[in-house]
Amino acid sequence: MAAEGADQPEEEAEALADAPDSLPLAGAGEDWRSETADLAQVYLNEVGRKPLLTQAEEQYLARLARDGDDDARRQMIERNLRLVVSVVKRYQGRGVDFLDLIEEGNLGLMHALEKFDPDLGYRFSTYAVWWIRQNVERALLNQSRTVRLPVHVGKQLARLLRAAREHERRHAREASMPELSRALSLDEAEVAELLTLQKGCVSFETPIAGQSELTLADMLPDPHARGPEGLLGARQLDEGMGRWLSALSPRHRAIIELRYGLGDEAPLTLEAVGARLGISRERVRQSQIEALEALRRQLRREGLDASLLS
Repeated sequence: MAAEGADQPEEEAEALADAPDSLPLAGAGEDWRSETADLAQVYLNEVGRKPLLTQAEEQYLARLARDGDDDARRQMIERNLRLVVSVVKRYQGRGVDFLDLIEEGNLGLMHALEKFDPDLGYRFSTYAVWWIRQNVERALLNQSRTVRLPVHVGKQLARLLRAAREHERRHAREASMPELSRALSLDEAEVAELLTLQKGCVSFETPIAGQSELTLADMLPDPHARGPEGLLGARQLDEGMGRWLSALSPRHRAIIELRYGLGDEAPLTLEAVGARLGISRERVRQSQIEALEALRRQLRREGLDASLLS
């Protein structure tokens, strides 16, 4: 695996590590929950106070750590935490909390230190970047999805992300669809489908920007609610019901009132209405159909929507 880390250009890794002493948290002043933002800022400020290692210091501590020196191992990790932050900042906003990504990146950093051979001559940051990215991207694939992807699809998506990142590193621009298709030996349609899988879900509890108490769920329409036209029709139906019922025969009116609970009673079953009126269940059903059709005719005569009685 050392070869994979060594393939990263040293200038890139050093640029990532060359972070300022005080690292601002992107988005902390916008809609981050205050507690999470505060914890992240405390962590970033703490990390920013740790000076970077010179190449000589790095080689010295790495050899001690390889030989089992716990203090040297701790210093190597603490003095490279800025590298993790610099990598993780590129992956913000993809469905996993910033501090969770930091934790995954730190695990990658520790794993890189276990594998690192200081005698090969390249900088530790050059080698560690690959392991940090591996851990962060794996966390994004596994944690940011409401529905877990099949293993083979997850591997394809990981290949796509690596190819896109490698193209951007080599050419200083994002890869086009045909370029990704050629790199992965996949049809463009398959690449497009993988790219859609990369997108995460949004929680219904996500706060609406600028609205401290409103969430996305509050803005979703109620599929069962009536729109303005439906409310107007319902009001007209309520206002005209007494008049329309009075035009029915006494039996038809009684059946409608009993079946739909229009009086003070709860709606009754066909059997209960039949027992009340002394007729069969089937006769109640037929009379109800006749009564509803008579009411619909009255609605149509008055220019109203007869489907309101459906």
